[in-house]
Amino acid sequence: KCKFATGPFRIEDSTSHSSGLDGANRDVSDVHAPASCPECQSEGPFRINSTRSRYRNYQRINLQERPGSIPPGRVPRTKEVVFLDDLVDCARPGEEVEITGVFCHSYDSLLTQRSGFPVFQTYISANHVRKKEDASSAANLSESDRKEILELARDTNIGKRIVQSIAPSIYGHDHVKMALAMALFGAVPKNVDDKHRIRGDVNVLILGDPGTAKSQMLKYAEATAPRAVYSTGKGASAVGLTANVHKDPLTREWTLEGGALVLADRGVCLIDEFDKMNEQDRTSIHEAMEQQTISVSKAGIVTSLQARCSVIAAANPIGGRYDSSCTLAENVELTDPILQRFDCLCVLQDLVDPVADERLSSFVTKTHATSIPTSEVARGVELAPERSSLELGDGVGSVDLIPQSLLRKYIQYARANCRPALRGGTFDQEKIASLYVQLRKESTNSGGVPIAVRHIESIMRMAEAHAKMHLRDYVRDDDMDASIRIMLESFISAQKFSVRRTLRRSFGKFLSSGEDRVHLLLHILQDMMRNEAMYQTIRQRQRGETGEIENLEVQLDEFEGKARERRIYDVAEFCKSDAFNEAGYTLDFSKRVISRKF
Repeated sequence: KCKFATGPFRIEDSTSHSSGLDGANRDVSDVHAPASCPECQSEGPFRINSTRSRYRNYQRINLQERPGSIPPGRVPRTKEVVFLDDLVDCARPGEEVEITGVFCHSYDSLLTQRSGFPVFQTYISANHVRKKEDASSAANLSESDRKEILELARDTNIGKRIVQSIAPSIYGHDHVKMALAMALFGAVPKNVDDKHRIRGDVNVLILGDPGTAKSQMLKYAEATAPRAVYSTGKGASAVGLTANVHKDPLTREWTLEGGALVLADRGVCLIDEFDKMNEQDRTSIHEAMEQQTISVSKAGIVTSLQARCSVIAAANPIGGRYDSSCTLAENVELTDPILQRFDCLCVLQDLVDPVADERLSSFVTKTHATSIPTSEVARGVELAPERSSLELGDGVGSVDLIPQSLLRKYIQYARANCRPALRGGTFDQEKIASLYVQLRKESTNSGGVPIAVRHIESIMRMAEAHAKMHLRDYVRDDDMDASIRIMLESFISAQKFSVRRTLRRSFGKFLSSGEDRVHLLLHILQDMMRNEAMYQTIRQRQRGETGEIENLEVQLDEFEGKARERRIYDVAEFCKSDAFNEAGYTLDFSKRVISRKF
């Protein structure tokens, strides 16, 4: 009444409401108000002076247990955490964090009134937040990690090693593993004059029969990707995948809550049972898969959220089994707009082949024999020696496997530091143009998946991802060949069985086969040997010597340089081939010399 200003009152309580002794719900400012005015001894009412008050940042989040660490038969527990001052916005939704703080409680008047006895609400007042992914993030890699990563990149077989190291406990399916590797590494997003953005994430659809390890591959990708969100088609609605609006209990205002695609921003979103989703829910991710934004206009909120993530989806055919006499579009309940948004379509068929079945059964038996129970791993028992050698040593198909922890760091490093450029002289542009023309023509004649301009962008994206796997600064011809091979495999496997062989024959000219490469390399090597023989003959004449030349030697580095001029970057396979040995050549790798005896 006398307008006397008293204070300041420091309010440490981080709750928005409290209550008096009578249990009535009151505001925090009323609870901390003085009993009487020091100037005129009046008992109020008192008003808070908002202009002279000092405010601080305040954020409330819900911390939830990681699904993999929950005891059997329990649902994930949640706990409210309060961030103050500089801790606000230090963690984003979907991240795995470790929080250090003080366990506090506050008196909950509403629950007290309902239950008839005092109820206290508990929360954690955070002091420090540590992100789990920081340990493997590119910024926090140690010097030894960087050295190990760069040492891996120097290996000429690093592409094969990465593909074999993805889900090594699953036999075969190399084209699916290559597609997963490209999705995990990603390409380079492009922004044309800040007006038109071209996405850099590779979307993959895996369609196949039951028992072909689709979900296992998705689970492996979730464990390997630096940031991943996993959901299933039946358990995910349109709101759960994109964004929903709900009322904040604290401020009573409408707020936005991001779905799976928003939480997976700059990461990977994995959707299992993609065909089981409702059509309305599936159309909601059209925009997210191409423009990589999610537009929301609900409850007076009109905004756009970022969803820059790769989508890896797994689906089952209609009726459970894939019918080879029909095209892919007839085998799955997905519309053309959604099929076109996938860069790579992988069809997995469970075909009866006695030789392949025998290999598969022996591989599965060996995997089970060399594994140890999960309970023993939890108690800290080390891996059995045979299993360790399978994972970290000899590998599958005489290719050394990369440990999952190192592969995760390698992917982080490549995504953060590698930006492969598409230069004009490093790959054949006419080849891509003629491939696109023939793909359009064949897709019109034979049906299957409709080919659009998006597929040219897909070829570029996958070539960049392949170059990123090798930590290269530019896209080479072999990157483009790998991308074209994956694209043609996607297109041909989506056709009817009756036309597949014809298509493989007609598109064979776009695939640089190993046989053509062997003939070209043999010709280069013979030419080099001929020049070496002429040089040796001239030197013998100068010395006045007579006699036949018994041994000719050519430097391996010089041979690799000549092959590189013909855009052949790997001669290791050629040096191990039968054609190389039958021609009488031997390779001494320690001296890096190719020799031929007469």
